[in-house]
Amino acid sequence: MADILNTVLLLALPASGKSEVRKYLEGLTPTQCKEEFHLGATLQLDDYPYVHFMHRIDDELYARGLDYVFYKGPNRPFREGFEWGTLIELLNEDYQDLMNSVVVTPASAAQWLFDRLDAAREKLGMEPELGMIPYRIRLEIAESLEAEVAEELARRNQQNQLPKEGKTVVIEAARGGANGSAFPLTPPQGYEYSLGQFSREILDHASILYVWVEPAESRRKNFERGVPDGQHSILFHSVPAEVMLGEYGCDDMAYLISISDKPDTVKLQRPVVVEKNGQRVYEMATWYLPVGRFDNRADLTSFVRKPRDQWEPAEQKALHEGLKGALATLASLSK
Repeated sequence: MADILNTVLLLALPASGKSEVRKYLEGLTPTQCKEEFHLGATLQLDDYPYVHFMHRIDDELYARGLDYVFYKGPNRPFREGFEWGTLIELLNEDYQDLMNSVVVTPASAAQWLFDRLDAAREKLGMEPELGMIPYRIRLEIAESLEAEVAEELARRNQQNQLPKEGKTVVIEAARGGANGSAFPLTPPQGYEYSLGQFSREILDHASILYVWVEPAESRRKNFERGVPDGQHSILFHSVPAEVMLGEYGCDDMAYLISISDKPDTVKLQRPVVVEKNGQRVYEMATWYLPVGRFDNRADLTSFVRKPRDQWEPAEQKALHEGLKGALATLASLSK
C-alpha cells in the first residue's frame, strides 16, 4: 500500500465534478490529506487551459479572415482528432518541467505557447500551422493573447518552483467517444488512446481517480454550470452541445477496467525503446494503472462551486467520505 500517492490522473466526462474535487482537496489540511486521503499537498496540471487557448487563437484568426487551425468552428469539435494527443504531449512537457523545477521566461509568453503547440502537433504527425501564419498577423494574435497566456505561465512557474518531496501530482483530463459508440473506441477517441500517450515518467507512478457519472448527467451539469464569459474558468466553462454528443457521449473507462487481467486496473501496452547490449531496441512495456471510482451519480460535488461559507456540513461529509473511499482503494492497489 502506498502511504502517499505519487501521481493521480483525475479523469471523468465534462462537468462530472473533477474540478470541484480539486478545489475541495485544496482546502484540506496537510494532515487530512495524508491520513485520510493518502495524498500529499497537491501539484496540479490540467489540459483545459490549452483547450481554451486553442479556441482563443482560432477566434483571433477568424477575426482576421483566416481559417481556423484547431477547431471546425467556435462551438464545434477539433478539425483533427489527434489534437487529443497534442494535449497529452503538452501535459508531458508540463510534468517534466514541474519535476525539474523549470522556470521559463520567454520574451513573449504567447509566442512561446505557439511554438509549443506546433512542436506538440508535429510529434503527432500534424503540420506546425501556427508557424505558417503570416508573421505580422502572428504578432497581432500574440499581442491579443499575451496577458492571458502570461498569467497562466506565471502560475506554472510559481508551481514549478515548489518543493516536490511528499507532494502528489494531480493531472486532470476528460476523454470520451460519440454517443452510442461500440467498444473499443476508435483512436484517437477515448481514454485508451490518451492514456497511452502519457510519458513513461508519468505512467510509472500513476493511478487513476475516476469520477463516475452517466453521460446524460454530464450533459445536464455541463449546461447548468456554464456562465457568460466563463470559458477561461475550470469551474464555470461549458462544452458545446455538438462536442458533448460527438466527443463525450460515452467513455471507455468501465470497458477498460473490464478487459484488464488485473482487477480494478487499466492495462496499457506499447513499444518503448530500451538499451540492450549497447544497442537501442524496441520492447513491449506494460502498465497496470490502479483505478479508484468515486461515484458521483448522486451529484456530491456541485455545492463546491458556491462560496465556502455556504457549504452545508452534510454536503461536505458526503463528498469527503466518497473521496476517502475511492482514494483508499487507490492506495491499496498502488506500490
